[in-house]
Amino acid sequence: VEQRIEWCFECCIKCLGGIPYASLIATILLYAGVALFCGCGHEALSGTVNILQTYFEMARAAGDIIDVFTMIDIFKYVIYGIAAAFFVYGILLMVEGFFTTGAIKDLYGDFKITTCGRCVSAWFIMLTYIFMLAWLGVTAFTSLPVYMYFNLWTICRNTTLVEGANLCLDLRQFGIVTIGEEKKICTMSENFLRMCESTDLNMTFHLFIVALAGAGAAVIAMVHYLMVLSANWAYVKDACRMQKYEDIKSKEEQELHDIHSTRSKERLNAYT
Repeated sequence: VEQRIEWCFECCIKCLGGIPYASLIATILLYAGVALFCGCGHEALSGTVNILQTYFEMARAAGDIIDVFTMIDIFKYVIYGIAAAFFVYGILLMVEGFFTTGAIKDLYGDFKITTCGRCVSAWFIMLTYIFMLAWLGVTAFTSLPVYMYFNLWTICRNTTLVEGANLCLDLRQFGIVTIGEEKKICTMSENFLRMCESTDLNMTFHLFIVALAGAGAAVIAMVHYLMVLSANWAYVKDACRMQKYEDIKSKEEQELHDIHSTRSKERLNAYT
C-alpha cells in the first residue's frame, strides 16, 4: 500500500511539473479580458441603441443605408467573432505550451524536437505579435465611447451642481450623425432630464469602462504570451543544439569503440 501511495505521489508530482504555468496564467488572463470586452461591450452597444432611440429620438434608416444603428450591429457581429476566435486561439497556445514544456522537461531523454515543432513555435510568436497590435487598436477604439459618455455624464453632473446652466450635447461633433442632421439635446429639455435620472446612461458608461479594462487585460495577456513563447523558442533552440551535440558525441564514441574492437581482434589474430 505504501508503495502504491508513493507511486501515485510521484506520478502527481510529475504531472504537475509538466503543466506550463506561465501559459496557463496568460490563458486565464486572455479569457477574462475577452469575456469582459465581449460581454460588457455587447451590452453597452445595446444600451447605446436604447439611449439614441429613447432620448435622442433617432430611428433606423430605411433601406440599405449605413447609419449608426447598422454600424452598432456590425460591431456586435465582430464581438461574436472575437469571442469565438480567441477561445480557440487560447486553447491552441495552451496546447503549444504543454508540448514545449514536455520538450524542455525531456531535454536529455528520448524526446526529439522536430523541425515542424520549431516552425509552429515561430508561427505562434508572429501571430501573437500581430494580435497584440490588433488589441492595442481595439483598446484605443474602445476609449472613444468612454470619452463620449464621460462628456455626457459630466454634463448631467454639472446641471445638478450649477443652477440655470444651459448645456447642450450635439451628436454631430462625435460623427454619429451627418452635418445636415441636428440631433442636439440640452439640459433644459425633458428628454435630457429623464436621461440623467435614468439608470441607462450610468450603466452604459460603466459597461464601456469595463469593456475597456477587458481590452487592456487582453493586451497584457498577449504581451505575456509573447514572453512565454519567446522563452520557449530559446529553450527549444538550445535543446536542438544539445540533441545534435549528443548525437555527434555518441557517434564518435561508437566509432572509437569500433576502432578499439577492431584493433583488439587484430592483436588476438596476430598472437594466435
